[in-house]
Amino acid sequence: MSKTKLNVAVVGATGAVGEQIIGLLEKRDFPIDKLKLLSSARSAGTRVTFKGQEITVEEAGPDSFEGIDIALFSAGGDVSKELAPHAVRHGAVAIDNTNAFRMDPNTPLVVPEVNADQIDEHQGIIANPNCSTIQMVAALKPLYDRYGISRIIVSTYQAVSGAGSRAIDELHRQTGEVLNGNAANPDILPVGSLPVKHQIAFNAIPQIDKFQDNGYTLEEMKMVRETKKILNDESVLVTATCVRIPVVYGHSESVYVELKEDYNLEEVRSLLENAPGVTVVDDPANQVYPLATDAAGKNDVFVGRLRRDLTNERGLNLWIVSDNLLKGAAWNAVQIAEVIAANKSK
Repeated sequence: MSKTKLNVAVVGATGAVGEQIIGLLEKRDFPIDKLKLLSSARSAGTRVTFKGQEITVEEAGPDSFEGIDIALFSAGGDVSKELAPHAVRHGAVAIDNTNAFRMDPNTPLVVPEVNADQIDEHQGIIANPNCSTIQMVAALKPLYDRYGISRIIVSTYQAVSGAGSRAIDELHRQTGEVLNGNAANPDILPVGSLPVKHQIAFNAIPQIDKFQDNGYTLEEMKMVRETKKILNDESVLVTATCVRIPVVYGHSESVYVELKEDYNLEEVRSLLENAPGVTVVDDPANQVYPLATDAAGKNDVFVGRLRRDLTNERGLNLWIVSDNLLKGAAWNAVQIAEVIAANKSK
């Protein structure tokens, strides 16, 4: 059966995630009839090459989505809140990579390896979860299905690319300054809109996004709320500590999970080895385990350091690593788009 070709828009086309989305659409040979690239006024006019042809980036507006079938948003929550409803009004399905709609009860929050069945439940908008949530639930879903999960304790070690291209530039600049014996002069991290800034070069910053009234950051609360919604299980207890580290691409997570049933470690390994989108990298005798440098540029979620907890017979410890711009953002969004495209071709 031939694929139905679709008109696709990418909002935030010149950003780090937008560039990855465009690259994946080309690499995956997504069935595109027309590709429209949209951005802020500042970036409009930029020319992007797609399948050998140059496309001029246009300024995004309410009427940019006429004739569009799928609109992939990655330009910030305010832009999504303003323009995604207009995309839906024009008949497009909006796949949103921001926090704007994730906890909306009428918006599916989808990781295709976990809850692809939710895609068909959309009312025009489908939300991409937070990058750190995506890789964790992709790895834990087979364990949830087999044993059930009562508690998750996660500490993340997140790459600066999660804060945008300016944060990458800041890491590179600060690294050179510190190595040359100069002051780091932070401008961006941990949160661009807050007055206090901290050095990221040769440092670890235990703050990602703004602090909430309960003492947790918004990033940490995203992991708590989104995990429950994706698993469709409010009973799972989740707590998170999210840390920014001087790595460019690839989030790493130390995850402790309490299962509801006794488990066999080899069965856990087998479940993960057979899970879609998951690659087990776990040979501690030879110092083989997931690394951000190895995960960068790859679509999978990598899992290793599998070990039984020393204090709880149903406790399990894992180390989970994934490219935050790919599986954590662009690839997850394109996967959702591929499911929509496949359904249209039936």
